[in-house]
Amino acid sequence: LTGSPWGDWALYTDSPLRAFENELGVQEPVGFWDPLSFSSDGDILAFKRRRCVELKHGRICMLATMGYITPEVVGKFPGFLSPSAGLKFADIPNGLAAVSKIPALGWGQMVAYAGYCELSGPQTRAANTADYADIVPGDYGFKVLTSSNPQQLTSKLNAEIANGRLAMMACLGMLFQDGLTGSAWGDWTLFTASPLR
Repeated sequence: LTGSPWGDWALYTDSPLRAFENELGVQEPVGFWDPLSFSSDGDILAFKRRRCVELKHGRICMLATMGYITPEVVGKFPGFLSPSAGLKFADIPNGLAAVSKIPALGWGQMVAYAGYCELSGPQTRAANTADYADIVPGDYGFKVLTSSNPQQLTSKLNAEIANGRLAMMACLGMLFQDGLTGSAWGDWTLFTASPLR
């Protein structure tokens, strides 16, 4: 591809990946990283769709990661989660153990909120890249990250993408560790059958 066994990227000027090398999220030391070649065809609408999905999942995982950590550090709300069932916030365990303790109405509220979030954003059909022609990835009608300095704004938007990527890995790691050990913080004394021992 590049005419060099070391892959001198400067020698490969015909790459369709060049279309994305100046996009947000392309950061040192990795640069534009697409190990599964999703962007190899250079389709800008498919790239925008994947960026929208990446931003949404990153934002959700940043919230989920904080939701996993906060009760451990700060504690839980005082009072009742379900007064009719006599269930206090303090009675709900952290992590995956909470799944079986939350009442059905609580799950209904979470599903309703997730539905609201999905339906209040840009209306797109599943995997239809043409719907993304006029959409700015991550723009849901309000701006949280702003700056009159374009360089500072780019830095903030790159930080959001990087933090979202990190949160996706962190959330996955905490869920996996919680499933193995019963704790997101990995008390390995609880997992005596580990092949890592």
